[in-house]
Amino acid sequence: MDQRLNICVVVERAIAALKRVNFGKKKNKKMAKFTILALLILIIGTAIHDPFHRGLIDDDGDGDEKRIWCIVTYSPNVQFFNLAVHIFHFSAPLIIKLMSALVIIRKNAQHKATVQPYQTYQNLLRYQFQQHNHLLIAPVILVILAFPRLIISFVSSCMKSARNSWLFLVGYFISFIPPMRLFAVFVLPSKLYKKEFHKCIGRYRTTIQRRVHPML
Repeated sequence: MDQRLNICVVVERAIAALKRVNFGKKKNKKMAKFTILALLILIIGTAIHDPFHRGLIDDDGDGDEKRIWCIVTYSPNVQFFNLAVHIFHFSAPLIIKLMSALVIIRKNAQHKATVQPYQTYQNLLRYQFQQHNHLLIAPVILVILAFPRLIISFVSSCMKSARNSWLFLVGYFISFIPPMRLFAVFVLPSKLYKKEFHKCIGRYRTTIQRRVHPML
């Protein structure tokens, strides 16, 4: 859900770049509520089939082999649907983010060209690429980190021994690094976000100092 909300932020910025002064904040707030509800329905609807096709099996093995297995049994149609859902959730965010980033860069360059006629469009476009390159780099990084989880979802295999579990766990949990590192992925590469971050920290520091030292 957090990844889908990040997509919505990028799409909103693209729409704001397209509409400029015609961008309505009140209408956008209503659309945001509807979008959140639609995303919840989409995510639940595309994953609701999974719990109904899982079952537990007791394995009466010896030593480390004694465990309870969670087995997934899909019919061919459900298996095809499951693979299609994984591919959609993997590729759609990348495509939407890249397209939105290109729209933002192109529209900002066009706007600059109207107010700075002495600059060539190619120079302005190149400058916008430099200013907003984080919008192109961040989605690629997220996809690379999420790629192991996509591969694991396509692999139908069981771990015979607990000694092999580290490979599956590392490949799976590495895709959760970006949500835990949003600051490093989105804020630090952006000059605008980093500037706003420093301003926010400065305001908090001033507020704390005034409370600690009211006479300042």
